[in-house]
Amino acid sequence: MSIPSPSPDVDRYWLRRFAPIWIGQVFSLFGSGLAHFALIWWLTQTTGSAVVLATASLFGLLPQVLLGPFAGALVDRWNRRRVMMLADSAIAMATLGLVILFAFERAQPWHVYVVLFLRSLGNAFHWPAMQASTSLMVPERHLSRIAGANQALNGLINIAAPPIGAFLLALWPLPHILAIDILTALIAVNLLWLVHIPQPQRTDAESAVTPRLVVRDVRDGLRYIAAWPGLLAILLMATLINFLLNPAFALLPLLVTRHFRGEAIHLGWLESGYGIGVVLGGLLLSVWGGFRRKLWTSMTGLFATGLGAMGMGFLPPSAYPIALGLMFWLGIANPITNGPLFALVQARVAPEMQGRVFTVIHSLASAMTPLGMLFAGPIADWLGLQTWYIIGGLGCSAMSLIALFWPVTANLESQPLSKVASAEPSS
Repeated sequence: MSIPSPSPDVDRYWLRRFAPIWIGQVFSLFGSGLAHFALIWWLTQTTGSAVVLATASLFGLLPQVLLGPFAGALVDRWNRRRVMMLADSAIAMATLGLVILFAFERAQPWHVYVVLFLRSLGNAFHWPAMQASTSLMVPERHLSRIAGANQALNGLINIAAPPIGAFLLALWPLPHILAIDILTALIAVNLLWLVHIPQPQRTDAESAVTPRLVVRDVRDGLRYIAAWPGLLAILLMATLINFLLNPAFALLPLLVTRHFRGEAIHLGWLESGYGIGVVLGGLLLSVWGGFRRKLWTSMTGLFATGLGAMGMGFLPPSAYPIALGLMFWLGIANPITNGPLFALVQARVAPEMQGRVFTVIHSLASAMTPLGMLFAGPIADWLGLQTWYIIGGLGCSAMSLIALFWPVTANLESQPLSKVASAEPSS
């Protein structure tokens, strides 16, 4: 097995070839953001039940946690452009079914659960296919910039989609909002027709895809990660970051009301400050590109994240303005941390393994959110809300220093590609 390097022609014209995919995702992600906001708002207005909202979140999470590695195995076998086109089309068809139900006033909450599940399942295929395709179309030196642009895009959509969705809901009925999502998905699909995505070569590409073969591929992907200590350490680190930080952000509404004695507007300002920081941090990374060594860029962001989280944990009740500044700081640090980490995996993992590797990372990281809350809730009630911010901040800062000076991770980028490629076990 070998890892192909882009030809000089690909290196020269990469942006022209990659731009249609990225522009399509801008439309698709924006439509998805509008649809998600509209559906969650409809559930809130219709039921007023926290259990219903929690159930909706669970249905939107489970496919990517439980089925992600299997989807990644299939992505590594199938044509990645077709996977993205079929995933976007399937999501649009599921949403169309909901539009019809709403149009005939037959929609029930369980219908929304099903559609959220199907949309999440489509994303479980689309996301790894997009990430794995990026590494084959973008020169390695530009991967951090693309990752930064992706982070800025996600941050911008998180800021813009809710207010725009709320504004449109005041003008149009819900089916019209969902129709926008269908239209943007179709735009993304049609733009994919314009590009050619290289396919990594596999010796067993002609083998019939059976459940047994998919399970074997998943097992080989796990062995690939386990056989490469540096990659395994990065995976465990990403998992631990989500375990430590996601509960802290989930506790933010309680920190505002109980500690800062604030109102909904104060929570909104904190979330907006974070979102603006994410956009600016992503733009900074896309222009700057980071340090020559991606790990140093990522760990600098992680260390800054740890400092910001600890700062939130030590603020007195009168320091809300400082909290606003720290949330902006944390937003900037987020893409600086995550962008180079994704670029590092894209650059060092064999192309024919990236679908599986990315979905394993995503599945474990996603699973850490509910698991972290199981610990964070009791600890916050026992030792105080700010305790978890201090724990999370210390953990992140400590991990960043360990990763920089621990040879297993510190030497990850200097490992020869031939040695990386040999980490895959023979099937």
